[in-house]
Amino acid sequence: MKLRELMTADVITAHRDDTTLSVAQTMRDRGVGSVVVTDSEGDPAGIVTDRDMALRVVADERAAEGPIGPCATAPLVTGEPEMELEEAAALMVQHRIRRLPIVEGRSLLGIVTLDDIAVRTGDLEVAQRMTADVIEGALPDFFFHERG
Repeated sequence: MKLRELMTADVITAHRDDTTLSVAQTMRDRGVGSVVVTDSEGDPAGIVTDRDMALRVVADERAAEGPIGPCATAPLVTGEPEMELEEAAALMVQHRIRRLPIVEGRSLLGIVTLDDIAVRTGDLEVAQRMTADVIEGALPDFFFHERG
């Protein structure tokens, strides 16, 4: 299956100079967990997630009026519309990401998330395995912590 068939085309974006407050409000109002951050040319350059907002904005006590650009994860890991799902899944696990913006040239076409993979392929097992791999890579101390 190609990413073009899975991706969500309506991607929420923000310019790197937009304030952290306006981006957080957009995320709330649009019900999304991530925003692709664009550069001065309008090209996708980074991504800000709800987790980034908690860790890089709130926990670091950044001003709400400050720009979102420094809070974005960059460089942006992207996929292409003709990329096969298996290749994209491997890329997401390798980079420990749950969201993969889809670009063609320098144009943002859409985004694929782990949730998209689960819902649109109907293969819950693949999504669960990918989620476990992403979490294990991102939080090894938590993942391997003995719980009793």
